[in-house]
Amino acid sequence: MISLPETTAAGQGGPVGNRPATHGLAEIVGADNDLWRTGRARETMAEHERDLAGSTIVVTGASSGIGAEAAAKLAARGATVAVVGRSPERTREVAAAVGAEAFLADFGRLDDVRSLAERLLSRYPRIDVLANNAGGSWPKRTATVDGNELTFQVNHLAPFLLTGLLFERLSLAPKPRVINTSSMTYRSAKLDPEIANATTGSFGMLGAYSASKLANILFTRELARRTEGTGLVTAAFHPGAVATNVYDNIPFGVGAFVRSPLARPFFIRPEKGAGPLVHLVTTTDTDAINGRYFHRFKEEEPRNEQALDTDLAQRLWAMSERLTGVSIPG
Repeated sequence: MISLPETTAAGQGGPVGNRPATHGLAEIVGADNDLWRTGRARETMAEHERDLAGSTIVVTGASSGIGAEAAAKLAARGATVAVVGRSPERTREVAAAVGAEAFLADFGRLDDVRSLAERLLSRYPRIDVLANNAGGSWPKRTATVDGNELTFQVNHLAPFLLTGLLFERLSLAPKPRVINTSSMTYRSAKLDPEIANATTGSFGMLGAYSASKLANILFTRELARRTEGTGLVTAAFHPGAVATNVYDNIPFGVGAFVRSPLARPFFIRPEKGAGPLVHLVTTTDTDAINGRYFHRFKEEEPRNEQALDTDLAQRLWAMSERLTGVSIPG
């Protein structure tokens, strides 16, 4: 297990900008119902996992939290892992610990994403999996240098851009995958892409975060639809409520509660939070995951009708292509 200062959100990778990532309030009201606690369930999962020897896996947001744990688990299974993070110190520490290579990028700058893609394409002739795990949440509306709203750019536009830039290389792999870290907060989201990306107007931290996590699910579903029959597999997941100190940004003393013994029954450790990501990368049952959303290991029928809105997904896709300048074939 990687042991690092826990400065990232559960399932959301490294911090971007000057504040760390955080899950929404809806994710800290109680423990997740982890259906995979028993030894027998874990053995059953292991029977259906693919060999990662010879595979190259890009994990963003891997400087700490579940990204770091996933990088370690995937490397231990024989994969070549590209550890992507914003913090030079933590990213290099994680990479060194798992025998991987570190790549630095700030998703608050789309030119950083473009540079990251160039470096990855130059370094790896084969890329099998892209794990879009980086993300964040901020208490105030902030405009990026690209003219986008920060939460929307970091959580949706940057992963969309990276996927597009790596898509051709991914498509050459025998069993390519794109795995997106989302959040159960999508359930309460209301997404209008133009409003979500507005740099002025009223703003709510949880609303912006949950809308971007809904965008992750819409992106996953639309990517699966557009690439049907090509062999590419994509899925989104909620990792669970993971105990870190990033809840300090949430008011009402939430951070102090998370660190207290009272919170232990309600949170899981990063190594458990990484489990769904590792499972979606390794499972051989691709038909069971393609285009779907998982609450940890269990597939969830969307609890927000917008997550099933094909017109909204296509509108979001067209807007994303326009804002990033990348076109994903399909």
